[in-house]
Amino acid sequence: MKRLFVCALLCGVLTSCSRTRAPEARIGSKKFTESVLLGEIARVLAEQTGAKVEHRREIGGSRVLWDALRGDEIDCYPEYSGTLLKEILGGAQPKNPAELDALLAKHGVRAGKPLGFDNTYAIGMQEPKAAALNLHTISDLAKHRELRFGMTSEFMDRADGWPGLARRYGLQPKEVRGLEHDLAYRALAQGTLDVTDLYSTDADIEYYKLRVLDDDLHYFPEYQALFLYREKFVQDHPDIHEAIERLAGKLDAVSMRKLNADVKLRTRPEATVAAEFARRAFGAHTTVREPTRLERLVQRTVEHVGLTAWSLLAAILVAVPLGIAAARRRGLAQVILAVSSVLQTIPSLALLVFMIPLFGIGEAPAIAALFLYSLLPIVRNTHSGLTGIDRGLLESAEVLGLPAGARLRLIELPLASPSILAGIKTAAVINVGTATLGALIGAGGYGQPILTGIRLNDQGLILEGAIPAALLALCCQWAFDFAERYIVPRGLR
Repeated sequence: MKRLFVCALLCGVLTSCSRTRAPEARIGSKKFTESVLLGEIARVLAEQTGAKVEHRREIGGSRVLWDALRGDEIDCYPEYSGTLLKEILGGAQPKNPAELDALLAKHGVRAGKPLGFDNTYAIGMQEPKAAALNLHTISDLAKHRELRFGMTSEFMDRADGWPGLARRYGLQPKEVRGLEHDLAYRALAQGTLDVTDLYSTDADIEYYKLRVLDDDLHYFPEYQALFLYREKFVQDHPDIHEAIERLAGKLDAVSMRKLNADVKLRTRPEATVAAEFARRAFGAHTTVREPTRLERLVQRTVEHVGLTAWSLLAAILVAVPLGIAAARRRGLAQVILAVSSVLQTIPSLALLVFMIPLFGIGEAPAIAALFLYSLLPIVRNTHSGLTGIDRGLLESAEVLGLPAGARLRLIELPLASPSILAGIKTAAVINVGTATLGALIGAGGYGQPILTGIRLNDQGLILEGAIPAALLALCCQWAFDFAERYIVPRGLR
């Protein structure tokens, strides 16, 4: 068992050693192309000051980034005025910029100036379908309950999203499902959906030849793009703040749509597109070097192994003693096993989000969530292995005068080791798969290329994360099979 602890510890140490010094500016972005692009442009402008800048890409939705900003996990991120007022500030209606500044100041946040374009929500359909049904406005949709609606997951629950839209227009479709924004376009093209929500600057609207229905009851507010900053960051780094604010008023809707198209339709890297825009608009010079596939694989492997190893090590140190306690006390066993089982039933994505208020974003909440998921198989197998030992053997040891600690160390744990090791092996394999979701909160790992591949409809990127994750799970299986030769007594193999 000691060798398992050492291996997991070494993996975690290697991961920690790979980190460099903390950046002076941490820029966040949401998990859609335009937000990533704006984050990259801000990074290029900030680096012109000589600062070390980190772009934490594709970190969930608005609430996750807002909480990360207030929690000092990031220093700024691109947001939209409609989202800020309706979703984040609970429908606040400041009469002027000064009132908005006062509202944000209560949260230690400052708003930048508008970047120059409005990326409002819209509702769209395939042109042939809309033409056949003579649909031109959102109000027209109320006459066709048979249409299949597919709204992005965040839009389904936003204050300015589907619930309010359905009430305003009296929409009562028979089918409304939630899905990822980028998958909705493909579902429209394949004919599995009829209606979805759009971002007005999406390049996909023109690419898929969609009809944007008129918001005839004026439900959606303006969504002027701007940056939100931590007030303390602005005070400590006014030069970086001023550099990013140079972007104010420099991007119109046509330019933003073109940048989105360069990434989504022409499959160009965001960093390259952002650097070219910054050079044209501001004369900013930066060297863009896209990492090779091998370099990305090494980086993601180190991150993924670190997430899995640290969480598994913590679970072993906690779950094995809990399993021993459960085997010793029958009444306590019910409580320990019940709590472990309940933790296992919590959806993994929900558990990751629950961890953000406690640990922020990045590796810490992901490790905490994976640790909790690892408990049940190790606790249960430790308990089963110890309670399954023949009572005659234990009674013989007791008659020989062996104290309880010695019996546990010399007899019970060796006899239960096959079961305990099987539980640890199960937890390790589960962790490898579940850790891919950590990318949603900035933890990296193999989930990062998978998320990016889904966003860009790039099968190669999806496989770049999925195949190594599957191979790592197999390697864990083989590693524990090999370790069993040294941990499990020869007579029990």
